[in-house]
Amino acid sequence: MSGPMALEPGGAEQDTLALRPPAVLRPPRALPADDTTLTMRLPRPVPDQEEVDRLAADLADRIGPAVHPYEVAALLEAEGLPTDVIRRRYGHPNLFSLASALYERVPRTFPDLAPAPDPWRPDTVRCLLRGVLFALPGLAYLLVAPLGQAARHAPALIAAGVVSWAWGQALGHRAHLRLATGRHEAGRTLLTGAVLGAALATATAAVVAGGGPVVLAAAAQSLYLAAASVLLVLARERLLLAALTPLIAGAALLPWREPGPVPRLGLPLLALAATLATTGRVLRGVLGTPPVPGARRPPLRASLPYGLFGLAAASLVLLEGRQHPYAVIVLTVSMGPAEWLLYRYRGRSVAALRATATPTAFLLRSAGLLALCLLAHLLPLTPAALLTGADPAALLLLAATLWTALLLQAFGIAWPPALICLTAAGCAALVTLLRLPPGPAALPLCCAAAALCLSVCVLWLLGRPAVHA
Repeated sequence: MSGPMALEPGGAEQDTLALRPPAVLRPPRALPADDTTLTMRLPRPVPDQEEVDRLAADLADRIGPAVHPYEVAALLEAEGLPTDVIRRRYGHPNLFSLASALYERVPRTFPDLAPAPDPWRPDTVRCLLRGVLFALPGLAYLLVAPLGQAARHAPALIAAGVVSWAWGQALGHRAHLRLATGRHEAGRTLLTGAVLGAALATATAAVVAGGGPVVLAAAAQSLYLAAASVLLVLARERLLLAALTPLIAGAALLPWREPGPVPRLGLPLLALAATLATTGRVLRGVLGTPPVPGARRPPLRASLPYGLFGLAAASLVLLEGRQHPYAVIVLTVSMGPAEWLLYRYRGRSVAALRATATPTAFLLRSAGLLALCLLAHLLPLTPAALLTGADPAALLLLAATLWTALLLQAFGIAWPPALICLTAAGCAALVTLLRLPPGPAALPLCCAAAALCLSVCVLWLLGRPAVHA
């Protein structure tokens, strides 16, 4: 059949296929996240032991101190080892695998640490110089004593000296607190406090003496002690020594010739004038520093226990000086080495903190350190007491009391030593004034009890590691 309706062979099938919609191409099925089919198909690298050993030998000094393989991984990353190099050369799949292998190959080696510097290393020359400076003003009394009735004027000068001692202790503490905020603030505190302290001490001498020339002597003494306290707080010991040169020269002439009344009086006044001028110059430089804006003033009550301790210490030394005057000189000079031992105690305590692992072990070391420091402080005082005719027991017990009290104060523990020393001084003074038994033995007994209580406080309060951390 022919005609337009005729179909060619196969044409209907082609038209049918042409009328079908195109096939939709589906994306391949995604593998689950934990599917390891592809990973299993990849060849695993075989570690090259020789290359790994060679790398371990090259980096042994840097891998040995590591405490975890991650530290070795950080080292390799810092060396710039890419992943393909790690797989191709060392046969490990990644950085952490190679780091673990190196960590296992290299033994742990920790270098010896250098000993830490002592943060409390004392200045030996300065400490010894301070002890000498504490005693040098006594040369003024040696020069001036023949010019008047020393025994008559002694009570007023002693009263003024006790007030100056107590005031100087409190002022020194407050000035150090102000130094933490700024030198300008500390200078203002020292200037105001020194003037008030000198005026208070002079007024005390005037009340005790009832007026007269002794008030002028007490004023000169009070002015010197106030100025010397300022220089010592500001660490100007060498300047103070230079200012006392006229006094030293006058005392050096006494064994050879009689200087006469004018040098006897003029040289101490010259030393006083030099001390005041030096103090004024130092304070002017300190006050010239810019003030710290918004600096807070510490409360006055914070320095009260230090002043009370100064009062107690002066009273104890005065009671010892009534029986043995030369013992006062020995105690005064020993304050320099005592300060040096305070620094040594703090430094050794820090070393004991590093060397012990338990609180009990640190307490035992603290007890041994306290005994060692007390022995070092008291041992040189024994021949000095024998040479000066003082009672060795009384002198050593008083020195032990003062040193343990100063040790507690060095750690900011002020009230216990102040109260203990005040109690000891009050009991000894009461027994001495009322002439009660045990009489002269009252001071050694009171000092023994005070030293024992203070030693217990030291072990209880300073025998804990947290205090020295």
